Amino acid sequence: MRKARALFVLSTSIGLLCASTGALSKVDAAEAAKLGKELTCMGGDATANADKTIPAFSGKWLGIPPGIQYTPHVGQHPVDPYPDDKPLFEITAANFEKYVEKLTEGQQEMFRRYPTFRIPVYTGRRDFRFDDKVCEVGRKNALEAELIDGGPGFSGYQGTPPFPITTQAMEMLQNTTFPAIAFTEDITMDVANVQRTGEVFWGRKHGMNLNVVTEPDEVGKPMGKIMAYSLTRTLLPVREQGSVSSAVEPVNFSTDKRLAWNYDPGTRRVRQLPMYGYDTPLSGTSGQMTIDQDRLMNGDPGRYEWKTKGKREIYLPANSYRLHGKDVKYANLLTPNHANPDYLRYELRRVWELEGTLKDGFRHAYGKRVLFLDEDTWQASISDYYDARGALWQHAFIAHYYAFDLKGWHAGNSFYHDLNTGNYIGYNLFQELPIGPVLNAGKMVPTMFGPEALRQIGN
Repeated sequence: MRKARALFVLSTSIGLLCASTGALSKVDAAEAAKLGKELTCMGGDATANADKTIPAFSGKWLGIPPGIQYTPHVGQHPVDPYPDDKPLFEITAANFEKYVEKLTEGQQEMFRRYPTFRIPVYTGRRDFRFDDKVCEVGRKNALEAELIDGGPGFSGYQGTPPFPITTQAMEMLQNTTFPAIAFTEDITMDVANVQRTGEVFWGRKHGMNLNVVTEPDEVGKPMGKIMAYSLTRTLLPVREQGSVSSAVEPVNFSTDKRLAWNYDPGTRRVRQLPMYGYDTPLSGTSGQMTIDQDRLMNGDPGRYEWKTKGKREIYLPANSYRLHGKDVKYANLLTPNHANPDYLRYELRRVWELEGTLKDGFRHAYGKRVLFLDEDTWQASISDYYDARGALWQHAFIAHYYAFDLKGWHAGNSFYHDLNTGNYIGYNLFQELPIGPVLNAGKMVPTMFGPEALRQIGN
């Protein structure tokens, strides 16, 4: 369940040394004091870029902005605080080569393969901020958090990315794994398997997620052993209907494993899943997504060697309110090869580029994965995936928006494009459903998850 990034570029050798020793994981008081000033409280550069195409961080709004009619914690569809914004320009298959420095390899390939693909570029907006308590914990983490044995374990405090100021790849990966997100999420989502012809095969799930580390009463406490609990019911396709899975997510994958169980309605039995993660196919996606692709990267990072390739500016989906509106119809959104660009909003933003290369002796469908982490949120917004031969295979992105319910950024719709077949998955869709994600409503406890909860479903 998570994502995000930090500050400067080291050589690979130095980066590896730091990761193995834990050196440089803490910053001094003078550096930490920059958080909330010249840096955002997440460690992003608060200033504008040289030509002002990335604005300075204002952080003028916390929660529901003025003039917006919104009822939190009930699943109201997102409301756009920028309804009058229009694209400044569009990047197309005809002109994308002018912008390659600010495009990922996957985006460039989308332009090469699909003449209909467009990136509408809007004015950048950096108007929303995190709660003061979250920012306070971030400053404390900057001073005290450390990797344990080079990661992925770490010491630190719950509720915010542990390393807001960092140059180390593993610390960045932990930031994107532990962003400041909703502590409870209750969602029914549609999953669209869109063929290159435009034909759509549908899946539907109901999910409950309890993110322990961002629960309000737990924010600021020392990091424990459990990160999150989840329970997912399959509603469609009909052949999988009634199947329910539940998982417990650890904090430290080097010492603990993700535990998962499944209830099979055919046998009415609950069994523990020996493997739940990595490149195991994700249910409801016709095998086109892996479990560790949800939110672009999740779970045990240990099969990959991670390195940072530095900070850069790219065009990525941001402030994606229009896309998630209740007036959006799937028939208009899910066009062949890619989602309808008319509903998308891209902005120029600073990101950390994080690259994972499969280690010798390990297996995974993806030989390399490259994540692009938004400096203001530490959430991964774009990922490009490569096969075992090093050839670009998939391009995926998440359309984030600031959720007024949680006073933080939420992962909305995501799109996973298979560049070999021309098919793509529209994931986490809810536009045509009566309610959207119910965030931070509470009403979840650990006993609602795990094998006993599944047995009660069977009974």
